[in-house]
Amino acid sequence: MNAEKRKPGEPIENLAIGKIIEVDGSRIIAELDPHLTELSRVYAGETYPIGQFGSIIRIHFGRRLIYALVGRLRMKAEYEAEQGLVSHASPDERIVEADLFGEGEWTLDAAGTSDLKFERGVATYPLPQQTVYLTPKTELRSIYGHTRDATIRLGEHVGSGGAPCYADVNELLGKHTAVLGSTGAGKSCAVAAIIHSVLERGQEAGYSKWKPRIVILDPHNEYGAAFPGHSQLSTDNGTLSLPYWLLSFQETIALLIGKTEFVATSQANIVKSALMDARKEGAGILSLDAAAITVDSPVPYKLATLRAKIEADKPPQASKQDSHNSILQKLDVLVADARLNFLMTEWTGVANDPFPGIVAQLVGDGQQPRVIDLSGVPNEVAGVSSAVVARTLFNLKVWQTSDERATDPILLVCEEAHRYVPNSGEAQYEAAQEAIRRIAKEGRKYGVGLILVSQRPSEVETTVLSQCNSWIVLRITNDSDREHVKAILPDSMSGLTKMLSGLRKQEAIFVGQAAMLPSRILIRDLLPAQLPKSNDIDFDKGWQNDAMSDLQLKAVVNRWRYQKR
Repeated sequence: MNAEKRKPGEPIENLAIGKIIEVDGSRIIAELDPHLTELSRVYAGETYPIGQFGSIIRIHFGRRLIYALVGRLRMKAEYEAEQGLVSHASPDERIVEADLFGEGEWTLDAAGTSDLKFERGVATYPLPQQTVYLTPKTELRSIYGHTRDATIRLGEHVGSGGAPCYADVNELLGKHTAVLGSTGAGKSCAVAAIIHSVLERGQEAGYSKWKPRIVILDPHNEYGAAFPGHSQLSTDNGTLSLPYWLLSFQETIALLIGKTEFVATSQANIVKSALMDARKEGAGILSLDAAAITVDSPVPYKLATLRAKIEADKPPQASKQDSHNSILQKLDVLVADARLNFLMTEWTGVANDPFPGIVAQLVGDGQQPRVIDLSGVPNEVAGVSSAVVARTLFNLKVWQTSDERATDPILLVCEEAHRYVPNSGEAQYEAAQEAIRRIAKEGRKYGVGLILVSQRPSEVETTVLSQCNSWIVLRITNDSDREHVKAILPDSMSGLTKMLSGLRKQEAIFVGQAAMLPSRILIRDLLPAQLPKSNDIDFDKGWQNDAMSDLQLKAVVNRWRYQKR
């Protein structure tokens, strides 16, 4: 039938490729037509490859169209051997394995225009011996183009003739997303593309006001370069302030004691008693109700008061003073460390409450996104620092009214997530694990979205990663990481992991609730000024320069010695 005269939804004989021989739940096995001499077909001037990973085939069931994602192409003899059958297949017989993922039906609107009603999920299952067809690109573009009300463009679908790839904003951000990929696969660029698309949505949608609240935990100082108008919070220039009194009791314990001390329980009791008294004193200075204060209340207090309370609590026996002395010594070490000024600067004790201003630096009005540069934070407090940020954002949502939450959602982007929520259970990251785990589990109820970014998904805390409902997976070369990704993806999509090691830079598998349908996509291009700062050093260019002079080396040594960049 002529392509121009064909009605949408009718079978296209030139795109028929074979017949179903097995239906196993959401998976179908189809035998390719033995008369196929080449693994491609041509229709309406377009070439259609057969059996490509991630390509879409369709089956007609009355007026309904059932769509499936190709996951495998192999010889029929191999398939029969795997099933324990004696193979009688000829050497050139092939089969396609595909996963069912959606249904559609072409309808006519009041103006007589054809429209494809596509929906995810399968209620009608095909039968053996039904014909399998390649999906025409005009229909693919129609499927991909069925955007929901609130969407952003991530890039374009591979093999679709340039059809744009859209993501549902509320599903992508509100129900958490994981961006995974090996070093150099384009992971940071993908995150930057998502955030730029979010920032641009207001103008594209014609909104009179568009003020997203985005907080990025940036351990390598990459993202500042990608957002010239952003608000930077850094230890280098003193714009980041996470004062010690903002820490919860458990975070304070992690800072002063850690989890490896054999006297941790007795020391925790010492800190708890002193911390409670110090907070009550601070409440009195700020005219707060001291009787309503708990050990976790973010009430400013003086380190001098905490020290005095611990000193006063010392027992008379010298041997039993060790616990008190070790806490005091650790406190002295922390205060003396210039790198920790953002954390250990003493509260002045004036009656002006600093707490609202500390929260405002994270979520207040101003340039977006808020990029928290943690590259200058010592590793021993990196876990506590990220925990304070995550917990502060979550607690802000908890204590807001439902109306306030509805008008003030927040997105937290956790770059290098395996550093802050590792699967290893390291004590120094326990506070961060707990804070981000809570956002992953409960954040969607309170308006806190999460984007987890990692090059080593197998090293990310499993509970946190499993809470993500959408995944953007770039090239992954490590076998254990690919297996980990396969384990967390929906069963019907696990076949997509087979192509992960062969993806190009910026190419990704996009699956989950935010995706219109499971897709192989190419992330949108950004201008050089919109890209994160790459830390890759060009050896060829670098070695075309003279070695560092004595004066330059002296400057570096001084920065190193004083721990100031």
